[in-house]
Amino acid sequence: MPLDTTQDPPLDSGRGVIPVPRIAVIVVAAGSGTRLGRSTPKAFVGLDEHSILRHALRGVFAATAAQVIVVAPEDRVGDALTEAIEAAGDKRDLVSVVPGGATRQESVRAGLHAVWGDVDIVLVHDAARALTPPEVFARVVAAIDAGADGAIPVLPVIDTLKRVDGSEIVAAVDRAELAAAQTPQGFRRDVLDAAYGAATEDFTDDAALVAQAGHSVAAVAGDALGFKITTPADLDRARGLVTPLPAVTSTIGHAAVVPRVGLGTDVHAFGGAGDLWLAGLEWPGEPALSGHSDGDAVAHAIVDALLSAAGLGDIGTHFGTSRPEYAAAHADAFLARTLALLGEAGWRIGNVSVQVQANRPRFAARRAEAEAALSAALGGASVSLSATTTDGLGFTGTGEGVAAFAVALLVPA
Repeated sequence: MPLDTTQDPPLDSGRGVIPVPRIAVIVVAAGSGTRLGRSTPKAFVGLDEHSILRHALRGVFAATAAQVIVVAPEDRVGDALTEAIEAAGDKRDLVSVVPGGATRQESVRAGLHAVWGDVDIVLVHDAARALTPPEVFARVVAAIDAGADGAIPVLPVIDTLKRVDGSEIVAAVDRAELAAAQTPQGFRRDVLDAAYGAATEDFTDDAALVAQAGHSVAAVAGDALGFKITTPADLDRARGLVTPLPAVTSTIGHAAVVPRVGLGTDVHAFGGAGDLWLAGLEWPGEPALSGHSDGDAVAHAIVDALLSAAGLGDIGTHFGTSRPEYAAAHADAFLARTLALLGEAGWRIGNVSVQVQANRPRFAARRAEAEAALSAALGGASVSLSATTTDGLGFTGTGEGVAAFAVALLVPA
């Protein structure tokens, strides 16, 4: 049974009234997965046609309508956001993604910074425990609601345990006093915040950190399906147990939000190498703009407007400097990928309007050509372009750089 995780007052997202969550779930997905033997970060390895992270989020959203914060590797934030929005469906307003740190503890700390002020219970869940049933979440929350400072799911240790010194068995260990810890691990928000604020060393899990701060942590029943995918054998086991994800049928509240509008802006200074690229066109003989890619302020403003309208973050989320494949990339690469992201989230482009503010180049003679290039990169969507020199005022008027402002209209796909 899904948890009752909401409280008044309501949050009006524009898609209807969504109650403010009293629970947040931090999904830790920033690990490298070295022991899994893959070059891809572990959370993004496939269990079937979907990733470990996608399956982990299915369990989270089946359990609760909580705020969900995914902590991802810095260079996979955009991919994680796409996975999270697809998993969230109509709950997409409850989702955010933040970059993780060098250790698990630093990653959880980053997630804590994104927790909303109304939240009073925080669950920390490892994405690698992708098959954890929703009932485990319910048991953890119930223990905290009953008065515990924190609670974690555990399983009894079945194997006989021995203490060893090298290759020699030293003594038997009483397994009756031991349990295997799982996630989600849940805590009163004030307790977890204080424990992280006082932490001076790294711990392997949040329960140990909270216990070190002087708080008791309750144990609740875990589940055999909550095992952690760590090794290739674990991955094979999970692939044998996973059930296919249903097709995404969410309307994402489209009926309440037609149309959706987004605003984007971008600025680049002259000073790059080679020729100018702007509005998807090459301008031979004109000074180039400086930037991580080709500095095309028009294309970048369009990307920001489209992503903003869809609630998919911004250009830095998906195309930031941590993504070397977009270094020196031109408009068509950015716009084609943005079009794909919109389609995955259930949107199509109504139209895009852009104003360019620049002393040079002169757009009048190539306006139609630029509109056609941008439209083609966006799958034939309508793009209109205007330009102004700002009467010689400001940095654009004096020829130091180019600014672009875009407005995008999205409709349900």
